[in-house]
Amino acid sequence: MTATTPRRAPAGTGMRAAERALAPDLARGLMLLLIAASNTAFHLWRAEHGPAGWQPVDGSWADHAVQFVMIVALDLRVYPLFAFLFGYGMTQVYLRQTAKGTSGRAAVGILRRRSLWLIVIGLGHSSLLMAGDIVGYYGVLSLVLGWLFVRRSDRALKWWIWIGAAQMLAFAGTPVVLALLRGELGSLGDAAGVEPGSVAYGAGEESWLDAAGTRGTTGLFVTFAGAPLSLLAGGYLVFLLGFWAARRRILEEPDRHLPLLRRTAVIGVAVGWLGALPAALAHVGAIDVPDDAQSDEGVLMTLRDVTGNAAGVGYVAVVALFVVWWRTRPASPGAKAVTAVAAVGKRSLSCYLAHSLLFAPLLAAWGLGLGGHLHSATTALVALAVWLVTVAGAYALELRGRRGPVETVLRRLTYGRAGARVRP
Repeated sequence: MTATTPRRAPAGTGMRAAERALAPDLARGLMLLLIAASNTAFHLWRAEHGPAGWQPVDGSWADHAVQFVMIVALDLRVYPLFAFLFGYGMTQVYLRQTAKGTSGRAAVGILRRRSLWLIVIGLGHSSLLMAGDIVGYYGVLSLVLGWLFVRRSDRALKWWIWIGAAQMLAFAGTPVVLALLRGELGSLGDAAGVEPGSVAYGAGEESWLDAAGTRGTTGLFVTFAGAPLSLLAGGYLVFLLGFWAARRRILEEPDRHLPLLRRTAVIGVAVGWLGALPAALAHVGAIDVPDDAQSDEGVLMTLRDVTGNAAGVGYVAVVALFVVWWRTRPASPGAKAVTAVAAVGKRSLSCYLAHSLLFAPLLAAWGLGLGGHLHSATTALVALAVWLVTVAGAYALELRGRRGPVETVLRRLTYGRAGARVRP
């Protein structure tokens, strides 16, 4: 069984600039800002962390405000956004290849090579700079899901979307609901012995080599244990939603799907934010709940995790609605800013790795060690500055019509020399 074919069949090995849709690239560009901000907590290696080991609990009112926003809007909300866009992009690659006459089996083979190289890149990234790498993690997921689902019919895909939702509710939602109904918030999770996330990231190691060992171990666990466990818990749901949406060109033609996008934006963001609100209130001390409930496997964290999927998809819909509105606007100075952010999205892998190349030496103890002196608010400003640097670099490449360096290498590895020569 095969997927539906796209309405347009782009020529050539890759997608040319005139054929690219704005919404996916803009969403990826903004996503990288959110990822950079969300990762800042793991670089604060001297901070006092809460029961989950994620967000710090010390600092000024400004730091607490940043922590509150991170919990409600970013943590466990940005990665589902990434998963949706990743699945969307995989389906775009598959449909472009089959539209050119490539067999379905060969197109899946291209996706498989791409996934394998992403795993290699991700493991290198986690060992050298960033333990919490997501490239290898999603490389494993895309390897499995591309093999199992890319060629499935629409009907089969819909069934598996519902199965994934049921799995997620069964593994995570049911225990949370039962704990809430019984009023036993501390019945799940264990805050005792939870160490700050910065420890697993090796951020506080004064030796780069020691830190690399810690990061490598964490990266291997995230990639080869975290990804399979995610599949068992229904973590493939958002990926498959990306597959489904790409077949309908929802982000390429958002004006044709306005009712769906509006419902998704409102419901998704509302569910995502409300699901994280109890954890945010508990973190800043506005409500009193047991530490176990706030731990990494506690009720509030699980509630954040499950509802974060809705927020991630909702964010995609918000960007798509913005693009529909933007297209009705006359030319304005803001057009360059939109183009620059979209340029980051076109080079998302290069920019994502560039974040770590800038973050790690600045913040880690083996580098300048600023992570031992900054707090949540100031580190968020550093994240914004790092993202803006990548925006400037991506825009410069856009003006020259050049791909990102990592995209060029990945394309050569995936398609060979012919594919690498095609201009973006």
